[in-house]
Amino acid sequence: MMNSLALAIGTWFGCGYWPKGPGTAGSIGALLIAWPLVRYAHFEPWHFLLLAAVWTLPAIWASSRTAEIKHLKDPQIVVVDEVLGQWITLAGAAVWDWQHVLAALLLFRLFDITKPWPVRQLEALPGGVGIVADDLMAGVYGALVLVALRFVVQF
Repeated sequence: MMNSLALAIGTWFGCGYWPKGPGTAGSIGALLIAWPLVRYAHFEPWHFLLLAAVWTLPAIWASSRTAEIKHLKDPQIVVVDEVLGQWITLAGAAVWDWQHVLAALLLFRLFDITKPWPVRQLEALPGGVGIVADDLMAGVYGALVLVALRFVVQF
């Protein structure tokens, strides 16, 4: 039962099984949850920081457990870390519209893939902490760029 729960959370309810680009599928999965929260629960962008904080410990647990189940340090099917990083990037958006959502998606994926300092170094942390921490930092970078764009180009 607990292994099934870990796999469900770790793969973000199946997004991690997407054959091409499971990380991008996880980011899109994050947006699919975000949209109804904005539309019906009236979430503001900063609420996604709280959501990411609430999900961080379950994500670390699920990532660790999935890595143990699969006998891999960081299985590609684990995408809950991308979900949290994507939500953190969304928190930097000035408003919820397609331009800001697309920018958040592209920025998070850029920082998640390129792994600028210290994103790559955070991967070296043990277990689920390392799996999740690098994506949290990539999300922070994405959010900071979105905030900076507000002042540079009134985005």
